[in-house]
Amino acid sequence: MTDAQWEILSYQAVIAGAVLYFLAMLAYFVEWAGLRKVAPSEAVPDLVAAGVGGTGRGTAAEGPDVDDEPGRRTQMAGRLGLVLTAFGGAVHLASLVTRGLAADPNRVPWGNMYEFTLAGTFMVTLTFLLVGLRRDVSWLGPIVVPVVLASLMAAFLGLDDAVLPLPDALNSPWLVIHVISAIIATGVFTIGGILSVLYLLKARSDSSRGYLARVPDLARLDRLSYQLHAYGFLVWTFAVLITGPIWAHQAWGSYWNWDPKEVWAFITWVVYATYLHARATVGWRGKGAAWLALVGLATLWFNFIGINFFSSSSQHSYAGAESSTVTTSVAAVPLLASATSLELSQELRVVVRPGDPGRGLATAGSAADGAGAAAVEQTDDNPHDERDRGDGEQDLEHASNVVGRV
Repeated sequence: MTDAQWEILSYQAVIAGAVLYFLAMLAYFVEWAGLRKVAPSEAVPDLVAAGVGGTGRGTAAEGPDVDDEPGRRTQMAGRLGLVLTAFGGAVHLASLVTRGLAADPNRVPWGNMYEFTLAGTFMVTLTFLLVGLRRDVSWLGPIVVPVVLASLMAAFLGLDDAVLPLPDALNSPWLVIHVISAIIATGVFTIGGILSVLYLLKARSDSSRGYLARVPDLARLDRLSYQLHAYGFLVWTFAVLITGPIWAHQAWGSYWNWDPKEVWAFITWVVYATYLHARATVGWRGKGAAWLALVGLATLWFNFIGINFFSSSSQHSYAGAESSTVTTSVAAVPLLASATSLELSQELRVVVRPGDPGRGLATAGSAADGAGAAAVEQTDDNPHDERDRGDGEQDLEHASNVVGRV
């Protein structure tokens, strides 16, 4: 297959993955719409006692007023949502692989902001699925899948860029080590941030029905969020303070360059370090810890998105794509102006009549200098005809002024 075919296949995989995510989102919504008919006291306690997130599966049909058939349909919708999410993640991964194969030479698909967004959203899905292998976190599905779908479509519609070879400074094995660490940490931090949001919402809600009534209790939400943030912090430390400086020294000759991406990555590290330190030393939990975790997530995503739009000095490749495009466009302006001047000079001609018709012909405009110089061909060089010569010079001056205005 050619590079163009691989690129088209990657786009098709992105669209197919988005369709699967959309169907998974609908299935999750159907599940939770069905669970709204079941009182949480009937659906949650048995699952919470088993250390599970409380989706209501297996207990929805135990209520005396609930028919078995609606309960089975609700369980089927939840399982279908999980299966569709898994298939969507597989197709999502295929879009990344084919994107790397579309480059010449083949490379990892992390060369620009669009590709990093594809990788980051895939890692969010993968984190959700891997955590689900050990714990029942299907209650996260109605939140995680729409977030992934919206981010994927925003990247596809607004961040798409050409598949180009990596610059020499970025063509290094450290690219794989550094970027994949940052992608893993981004996915884990995002899931942890979603848990922090759910904690704050559940702490303010006293409803006995609805979505928030079926997520785990506050203590379990807080503990799971802490565990994810602790793991993400270790990976982020490896990416920012170990592999990043090594790669920077290899590429640019310095371990620290005060690059905007480097500065904000370190700010993110400080925020999450403060979050973990506060929990470990003074037992800072609950709402304060959740808000601090969200501050860390905000710095993380600002580093990823905001720096690319508000800074033009970053040395990271996917931050400089927009500025290179602008430079190319500006460089093309003189060529366009020259072509326009040449076309005007070839089409604009002024006839100079020194007295009688047919006495002279002046051609105005020059393709070489565009200054509107005129060449006058005199057919009658009579030195005694001062009146005719004066009229011709006035007409020539008028023609030059016209060309100058053009």
